[in-house]
Amino acid sequence: MFPCGACVLCYIVLGGLALLILGLFLLKVYVKVTCGVCTSTKRMEGKTVIITGANSGIGKETAFELARRGARVIMACRSIDVAKKIRDEIVAATGNESVFVQPLDLSSLESVRKFATAIKSSEKRLDVLIHNAGCAHAFGPKATEDGLELTMATNHYGPFLLTHLLIDLLKQSVPSRIVVVASELYRFAKVDLQNVNPLKTFPGYLYYVSKYANIMFTLELARRLEGTGVTANCLHPGMIDSGIFRNVPFPLNLPIKLIAKLYFKTPEQGAQTTLHLAISEEVEGVSGKYYMDCMERGLSQGVQDMAAAKKLWELSEDLVKLQPSDPHL
Repeated sequence: MFPCGACVLCYIVLGGLALLILGLFLLKVYVKVTCGVCTSTKRMEGKTVIITGANSGIGKETAFELARRGARVIMACRSIDVAKKIRDEIVAATGNESVFVQPLDLSSLESVRKFATAIKSSEKRLDVLIHNAGCAHAFGPKATEDGLELTMATNHYGPFLLTHLLIDLLKQSVPSRIVVVASELYRFAKVDLQNVNPLKTFPGYLYYVSKYANIMFTLELARRLEGTGVTANCLHPGMIDSGIFRNVPFPLNLPIKLIAKLYFKTPEQGAQTTLHLAISEEVEGVSGKYYMDCMERGLSQGVQDMAAAKKLWELSEDLVKLQPSDPHL
């Protein structure tokens, strides 16, 4: 006898559930086995490091570890009260008193300039600049006080300007490093050079665009810094259970939170590639590369278009209102 239609449907549903469970298990295993670890034991006494967005997520974990290694850590953060609390936690846990908080809102060109001025007046050297802060504004177009799209301003234009303003300090401290936290999500987007301030584009998509811009910026920056002793590299930290999805509204954020808790890397795991590029002897002198799980990875052909990268650079100079008196690259 043949099974009835209802039984066949049950078999199909059960089989589908089994495949789903197997797929989720394999995803969990994959995430676990591909977690790269920074194996360098290098100490950082005498080194000064700036980390943007250091009050949460992988930025916080990066600050903890670099402070533990003895670095002078400057936490560049928008939420000062939260940052001061984290700073106190870091000092208590590491015994390193050389951890400082400086206000920085990367979406504001004025804030970027004020931060850079404060750093140049207080710091004699800068060994590592880590562009970690990121914004993933999900819904509704939003412009900054400078007329820039919020996600692009925070993730690309702010870091672009900050790099220019601090480049002389980095050059005085060679060998020094610039580390840019990008994302594999860049593969789902492309920078439209005809519309580099996309105020009418869906903000959720612009997170991907900004990560594409991060990589183009890093490659062109590395080219311009050849022979200076300053290196620039970028990375994909992995899918991280962090605050990056805080702007996704309820109830859409519920499945994201569940998946993140079950399958994404912890912030400590996500910080490993950032730490690798910031301190490891393996990447001394290496520049213009893309890393994932502490290993160099390939990039798409499109994002490596250096003519496009040069054009984005020139357009970015105009949008951040780079002044003749500012350091130029």
